Amino acid sequence: MPPPWPARRSIISVQLLTQLGLDLGLSLDRCLHGTGLTPVHLTGLNGEVEAACELQLIANLVEALPQVGDLGLQAGRRYHLTTYGAWGYAILSSANVRQAAELGLRYHGLTYAFTRISLNVEGAVASLCFDDQALQPALQDFIVQRDMLAALVVVRELLCSRLPLLALELRQAAPADASPFIAAFGQAPRFGAAHNRLGFSADLLDNPLPRADPQLVQACELQCQALLARHQLHQGLAGRVRQLLLQSPGQLADMEQLASQLHLSSRTLRRRLLDEGTHFRGLQDEVRQALAEELLAAGGLSLEEIAERLGYGELSNFIHAFKRWKGTTPGRYQRATTAFGQPPAI
Repeated sequence: MPPPWPARRSIISVQLLTQLGLDLGLSLDRCLHGTGLTPVHLTGLNGEVEAACELQLIANLVEALPQVGDLGLQAGRRYHLTTYGAWGYAILSSANVRQAAELGLRYHGLTYAFTRISLNVEGAVASLCFDDQALQPALQDFIVQRDMLAALVVVRELLCSRLPLLALELRQAAPADASPFIAAFGQAPRFGAAHNRLGFSADLLDNPLPRADPQLVQACELQCQALLARHQLHQGLAGRVRQLLLQSPGQLADMEQLASQLHLSSRTLRRRLLDEGTHFRGLQDEVRQALAEELLAAGGLSLEEIAERLGYGELSNFIHAFKRWKGTTPGRYQRATTAFGQPPAI
């Protein structure tokens, strides 16, 4: 079973976790060790990182701060509704708690959770469950603490009040000092449980939310759909092929060259791409189109230079391909983009 998180995510969570490490006395180098990230990466608000980078950062924090038993709780307090961008605004604008929960779980991949979260209703009790089976054992306690408290923070902000819990269960062993857990959740957890669970009254699901806005929730959900689709471009073998093509767009890498880099035969590469519902030529087209849009929006290059960078021997070939993609010429597209100030993103 694949992990319950997408391969890429917003950099906001990495920024929050890095600041946690700094607040607890770690150096920036110690926090970012092995992540492949630099301080420059942390300055952007709209950047994305590989999920593996965040997992490495978490591992760094856990390894460097073994004496901090509530490290995950300290992290979880930092995740507020506004931290989640379109996802947060979508659930904030939902009609009631049930709609917010269903929408939030539908776009779970846009959160920063590494647990697999589900909503279960049994009689009068509704439960948010946090499955940690896909995680490395050394990271489970931190991530479960973080994900559970972050979810509770979101619910509290949705309701504009505290959430009375009917059950609080954690799979982790009981710590020497449970007081940080009582302070965070409002009651003592049952440690060593079979599941990680927040239980609350099922009646709460039908509570209306104070900031319901049907039009805004619809707009935010469309944005969530677009964000998830963009993340999925980087998944699987097709995502790896796209990344390799992006690294050398002007060299016209063919299937044999890409297959060699991936340590596959071209036949195996073709078959596995078909299994993912795509093909090599289509991926080449996607990458060229995305790069063409970016270069045209950025300006500074002539059409001939852009065509050359994309591996077209003749400008006419580039113009023909672009008209096939966008239904207009690259020149007209560039003028329209400049006029409206809306450069498309890869």
